[in-house]
Formats: sequence, structure tokens, C-alpha cells
Amino acid sequence: MEFDFIIVGAGSAGCVLANRLSADGKYKVAVLEAGGKDTYPWIHIPVGYFKTMSNPKTDWMYQTEPDPGLNGRSIKWPRGKVLGGSSSINGLLYVRGQKQDYDGWRQLGCTGWSWEDVGPLFRRAETYENGDKADEYRGDNGPLSVSDTTVTRQIVDDWLTSAVNAEYKRAKDYNGADQEGVSLFQLTTRNGRRCSTAVAYLNPAKSRQNLTVLTKCPVERLTFQGKRCTGLIANHNGKRVTMTARREVILSAGALASPQLLMVSGVGDVDDLKPHGIEVIHELKGIGKNLQDHLQARPVYKTNLPTINTEVSNIFKQGLIALQYAATRAGPMAMAASLGTGFLKTREDLETPDIQFHIQPFSADKIDEGPHPFSAFTASVLQLRPESAGHMELSSADMRDYPKFHPNYLSTQTDRDTIVEGVRITRRICATDPVKSHITEEHQPGASVSDDYDEILEWVRNTSTTIYHPTGTCKMGVDPMAVVDPRLKVIGMEGLRVADASIMPIIVSANTNAPTIMIGEKASDLILEDARAAQAAPREVENA
Repeated sequence: MEFDFIIVGAGSAGCVLANRLSADGKYKVAVLEAGGKDTYPWIHIPVGYFKTMSNPKTDWMYQTEPDPGLNGRSIKWPRGKVLGGSSSINGLLYVRGQKQDYDGWRQLGCTGWSWEDVGPLFRRAETYENGDKADEYRGDNGPLSVSDTTVTRQIVDDWLTSAVNAEYKRAKDYNGADQEGVSLFQLTTRNGRRCSTAVAYLNPAKSRQNLTVLTKCPVERLTFQGKRCTGLIANHNGKRVTMTARREVILSAGALASPQLLMVSGVGDVDDLKPHGIEVIHELKGIGKNLQDHLQARPVYKTNLPTINTEVSNIFKQGLIALQYAATRAGPMAMAASLGTGFLKTREDLETPDIQFHIQPFSADKIDEGPHPFSAFTASVLQLRPESAGHMELSSADMRDYPKFHPNYLSTQTDRDTIVEGVRITRRICATDPVKSHITEEHQPGASVSDDYDEILEWVRNTSTTIYHPTGTCKMGVDPMAVVDPRLKVIGMEGLRVADASIMPIIVSANTNAPTIMIGEKASDLILEDARAAQAAPREVENA
């Protein structure tokens, strides 16, 4: 099987690439997805993340190693195992990040990645259904549908009002000119259904004769001729197949699988590969390093107002909710993982917000275990720019064996200080009316945990969890630990790029789905530019 471009992974970035690279019909493109098709109905219902996370049919169900920063706890790391990748199982929250994030990438030597460069790509990607067509920050003709939250609950509205009463500002559009403030979330939904990248980008392109989409097609390893990647070996329908890429192989398998595939194929740190008997094709010490994630602390408050906990407390109520959604595409089943958000500062001297809230009109010990038996809401808070970075290591030379992930959470003083202050801010807002008058008890951390620094930190270590944003393991840059250059080419190699959340040199101040889609858009431009230049080069030689 021979193609011009082979894309490994049909996730948030891979679906974008499949669409853009096949659009003009000039190139034969294949996209390989190790998971299955997105036919499971719960994928397309917004609240379906309750059914798709921790489901082995749709979730890779990764897990971290015991982490010292979490008092030795191991936590789950869900990742999408289906067309659309994590955009098919995530909380549907659309957040771009701060302009300073991308300007910071540029300052690290990543030419072409400043806000001035990537802002137009965010606009190109989206149709913001509630936007002003004259707004310079928002798009109105892109594949990805973005809409404002329409499902709301009084407890969330009251929390937002309390935040304003506590002297935090209300944000007009956190994806616009200024991120700071509290507001309702924007979502990747269309007509009450999830708008994954499979829906937005892949479905419109599937009928193209030059695009091949293969599901349940895990890649075993890449193939090389010298320093050039020539293709890969995959398993499709139980058979090993060799695929050749005339131009490039693009890894879009995500921040956990892309580095693993490079490493098992012989690209990585010699010290990481040799113990597993892997022949080193090319040494790059940074692969699998610089692993960053957003860690969330989850304060929970019991309330005398109705919440999802009580709205779904019996089969009869659940049936009425299902009927409402079937008839109107509205109601609790059209709800994202969080309704309210806030991008706030823990210190006045900061230039931009350093914490983010996810306000949820429900509560649970674990998302796959169902809600608490009492009415409550969650005021999750995370640090936007953690300094802590971990690493991953191979378990074996076999892609089927999950790597070992060491997040190294809360390993710096700044990270510890920020999350503790984030919990204190949560408490201050929740001690402000009108939300204060509807809180009957602080369930977590609870009365036994005072505002003392050490007590809050210990509670965070014992209870906090990921908000599903692993990044950075194939970092872009020009330093000795960089894996890809600013054109996303694997440094020192030919015919091989990486385009997914793994290339982030520093994690963005945002949920990572929208930035990953932007990376797919940027990568498609870079790849097509190089392909056109390569086609033009022979003609220039002839004319000379």
C-alpha cells in the first residue's frame, strides 16, 4: 500500500490533517486509527462522556505510575480510542488559551507560532454560532461548530454572580481579546450534538477518492531507509501490512502514543531504548520527556438547590430527560462536562490568569461511578501553567504494552502555592452571596481541613486528579531537548513529522482540544507548503 502522506491517528489533529491534505485531490492520503469507528451513540450525545470514559471500547484507559506529588497515588488518564480521538470523548469545552502562550513559544525559537501566526488558524477552524461576524477574534466559516452553553443551572449562575461580587470580573469572551474573568463555557456542539473533529473534518472528506480511512489499524513500528522514514508496519484486520509514504509520515497519535511509536521504532534516547533491545536509528534525548498536565483540585459543596445529582436520581426522571433530549436536543443530556468557568489570578502582580475553574452542577467521587446521592456542585480549580514536568518510559519494545507515565505533579513550590491559593479562592467565592445562601455544607475539603497551607496541600495531594491534558512529550523547539523543529519535522530525520499536543513546548493556559486542532491546521499548511516547494524545485532546475 502506497500513499503520498500517511497520518497515524485520526484524533483531534489527525482528522484536520486528513481533510486538509486531501482537499485538492493532488495527494493520496491515508489516515490510520487504532480505535474503531465513532458509531457508538453515546459519543454523539454531549453528556455521553459518562459512558465513553473508562469504557475500553472508546478509551485507551491509560494510568499513571504512583506519583510522589499525589502521596503515591496512581490516577487514570483517559484518551480517545475512536475516530475523533479525545475530541469524541472529552467534555466538549472550547478554550484557545492566552495570546501570551503562543508568543512565549515564539520566544523559545518556535518561529511561526506567535499569536499573530496562529490566531488566524483558530478563526479558520471554527464557526462560532453566537459570534459577531465582524469580530477579529472569531471565525464564522470553519468546519468546527462552537456555541455558547445553553443548558444552565441556578447554582452555576449564582457562583458566577458571587465571583463578580467577590470582585472578579465577568468575561465577555474568554476566547476573544481578554481571557480573564468568569463566564459560561463555549462548547464544540452542533444542534445539540457533539462536534468532534471526526464530525467536523473527517466526515465531509470521507467520500474523496484520494483519502483512505482505516480503523482498528494499530501501527507496530515505523520503517526507515537511513534517516528517512519510508512508511510503517501496521496491523489491519488481523494482518500485518507494510505501507509506504512517498512524501511523509505524520504522527498524530497523541501525547502518549506518538512518542511511544517513535521510541519503539528506534528514535529516542539511547539509554531509554537499549534496555528493551531496540536498535537505535536516531538519537533524540527529548522524546518522552517534558510531560506536562493540568492537575485539578475538586472542592464539592452540598446545596439546597436542585442539581444533576437529584435530577437523575431515579429511572423515571432519567426517562423524562431522555425524552426531552430526543424531542428537542436540549436538557441535561445536551450538557457539557462543565457549565461555568473562570480564568483568575492568584496574585495581583501577575500579567495573566494562572488558575481556571470548571463549575459543574453535579458531583461524584469518580466520573464513571455516578453522582453523589445528595444535591451538590463541584468547583474544580487547576493551575494553568504548571512548572512541574515528568516523563514517560517504555515497558517493552511492543506498542501493545502501555508505557509508564511519571507526571511528577506538584514538584515545584510555585505549583504547590498556586493550587493551595486556588482552593482558598474557591472558598472565598463560595462564602459570598448569592451562592453562599444555597450552600448547606462544604463536602470537600470539608470542615476538617482549615485554610492552613499544609492542610490544604495535603488534601490536594490525596484527592486531586487530572483534567485530561497530557502534552509536551515531543516538544517543538531549537534547544538540545527539542524533538521537532518549528515546521514540526522530527529533528535529524526526513519524511517524518509530529502534529498533536505532544509538540507543545509549554502547556497552554487552556483546555487542550482547541489548541490541538489549531496544531493540525498549522501542520497542514506547513506540509502543503513543503510539498509544493518540492514539486516546483525540479521545474526550476529544468528552466535554469
